[in-house]
Amino acid sequence: MNTEIVTQSAPRARIKLSLVFDHGILILGAAFLILPVLMLLQMSTMPDLFNMKNGPSFAIGDQLDENFRKAMFEADGFSGENTGVQMLWNSLILGLGFAAGKIVLGMMAAYAIVYFRMRFATFAFWIIFTTLLLPLEVRILPSYEIVQQLGMLNTYQGLIIPLIASATATFFFRQYFRSIPEELVEAARIDGAGPFKFFIDILVPLSRTMIAAMFIIMFVYGWNQYLWPTMITTDEDMFTLVRGIKQIRQSLEGTSLPEYGRANMLALIAILPPVLIVIFFQSWFVKGLTESDK
Repeated sequence: MNTEIVTQSAPRARIKLSLVFDHGILILGAAFLILPVLMLLQMSTMPDLFNMKNGPSFAIGDQLDENFRKAMFEADGFSGENTGVQMLWNSLILGLGFAAGKIVLGMMAAYAIVYFRMRFATFAFWIIFTTLLLPLEVRILPSYEIVQQLGMLNTYQGLIIPLIASATATFFFRQYFRSIPEELVEAARIDGAGPFKFFIDILVPLSRTMIAAMFIIMFVYGWNQYLWPTMITTDEDMFTLVRGIKQIRQSLEGTSLPEYGRANMLALIAILPPVLIVIFFQSWFVKGLTESDK
């Protein structure tokens, strides 16, 4: 009887130990990722001179409120317009416009490739897909020249429009549209739904999870853009958060000190919108990526 009890309890002990081990690994990984954020938070509470001399430490200062006020409401340049609030607004417009434009163009391109009986549809798709081999850094000079000739420097159009063509979104939406049963297309055709009505009333509602997944990817990518906004924005009221942080960290002139506390606070603020987007769309993100493999 005792032998049976020991035999039955042993697997339970092994299962518990494996769960503890797995969760321990996950907790260590999460702590490793959170550590830089905690370092930024700690340094944003200390005076700039202390940070310059000592770097990160375990001390907690009293400069958090002051650095937040400077980060959000004080300008760093000459115009007085590149406050944290304005840069946050510019970054939001860039991220949202970037994501929305890529999703709309990607969906329309994938819809045409999958449902329109074009002779060279497959070839057209692979031509679109090969544009992934030409990142922004490769084509930035001709893109800048075109934007300059069109008079879109220092505009939201110049920030968004040249970057919204997306082979990534086209690929994922194509895979998802191909997983939709052909019977649904035939039923819509019998009911008299034209191409536009089928796209708006059927495909778009069915693609909510894929749209959410693409929105997260594209918003974070657009939000973190640094090179392109640096190239086409010279007016301080058009600076994004990423560029503003870099400028503040490089503002060592004469006897003045770089505003590490203000820059660190801006970095913490810049983290929040992508994190909130990921948390809000997390379940849709996972579902959208897995449904594309049907």
